[in-house]
Order: sequence, then structure tokens, then C-alpha cells
Amino acid sequence: MSEFEHDTGLDPDEELGPSRSQIKRDMEALQELGKRITELRPDQQAQVPMDERLANAVAEMRRISAHGARKRQLQFIGKLMRTADADAIREVIERFDSASSVHNQHFHALEQWRERLIAGGNDDLQRYIEAHPQADIQHLRQLVRNAQKERKEEKPPVHARKLFRYLREVSEQA
Repeated sequence: MSEFEHDTGLDPDEELGPSRSQIKRDMEALQELGKRITELRPDQQAQVPMDERLANAVAEMRRISAHGARKRQLQFIGKLMRTADADAIREVIERFDSASSVHNQHFHALEQWRERLIAGGNDDLQRYIEAHPQADIQHLRQLVRNAQKERKEEKPPVHARKLFRYLREVSEQA
């Protein structure tokens, strides 16, 4: 060893773990995820899998108007996010994010179901009911009949829109 080198007592091949910069980036990412939760509507926030402390902190954020207090509350939410299941939360938020591909795929799948139900017969309706047993069958049949009648008479798609809204409600309940 030269006079400039000294023994640190560490094995150079040993894994040191994440750097402080990486830990800080991870914490900022969790804080940003917490901020996205606070930007959701209350009905959407209710669908996000979070514990009671985190839910209370998010609810408190709506009440705060001062910039500094909002910033501190976001930091607190970020701290609480460390113990939360960030991947599950991120997945739910992506569903609500209209710019996300997950949301677009879900939206297109609902549109395809609507078109199949209106254009198809009982087979398509039965397949939908098997895939979504929580659906109100009688209400669904009524919406489909109204949309089919509307399309045959070349009227504006009011009932088709109602059918789409109902399909979306059923998928959100699942």
C-alpha cells in the first residue's frame, strides 16, 4: 500500500446498498405518488388501497390552503407512503389517469363490450354476464334493448351512452 492509500476496513466487492441520492430520489417519488392521490376525486381516493393514517392525511390535505402547510403535509404523506404498498397504489392511480395506456385500454375494452352487446345477440350478453356476475341482469338487458332500438331508429346515442356508463360502473365495482 502506498502512503496515500489507507485501509477503510471495507471489502471492495461488498455491496453497500443504495446511495443517499438514490434513497432521496425514491422518497421524492413516493411523495409525488402521494401528491397524485391528493389530486384524485374523493370517490377515486376511496378506491386507493391505503391505511387509515394515510387516508386521514390525504383527507386533511383538502382542508389546507396555505402553501407552506400544503408542502409539509405532502412531505408527511410521502413519509407515510414508505410503509404503504406503492405498487398497488400506483396501479389504481394509473387506472384513473386519462393519459395512461392502462386507462385507454380499459376504456376501449368497455367500448368493445358496448358495441358487442348492441350489435350482438343473447350469446354476447350471456358472455358479459358470466364475466361480470355482479351486473344487474334486468337493468343491463333493458339498456341494451333501448340502445338497439335507438340505433335502429337512427336516433342520437343517448341510451348507448347510458349503457357505457353502466358498464363502467360494473367494471369499477369488480
